[in-house]
Amino acid sequence: MRLKVRVLYFASIREKLGRDSEELDLPAGVASIAALRTHLRARGGAWADALAEAKLLRAAVNQDMVSPAAPIKAGDEVAFFPPVTGG
Repeated sequence: MRLKVRVLYFASIREKLGRDSEELDLPAGVASIAALRTHLRARGGAWADALAEAKLLRAAVNQDMVSPAAPIKAGDEVAFFPPVTGG
């Protein structure tokens, strides 16, 4: 079963990818934040760099902060963004 989700990109991730959002039909087996990040990284190029495993990124599902193990389901809005620094 394929999942359709909306993915949002913020700050430096948006700048590297040249887009702020997209609608995706995810293949079977991509059902968590970590799996989605791996799936997107597999596109290569800017995707591999912006979503690199070594980068500290935060994620939210439907505007709630979640861990990489958090499940995603059809219709979810998933956001990726770098950690916020402030002063």
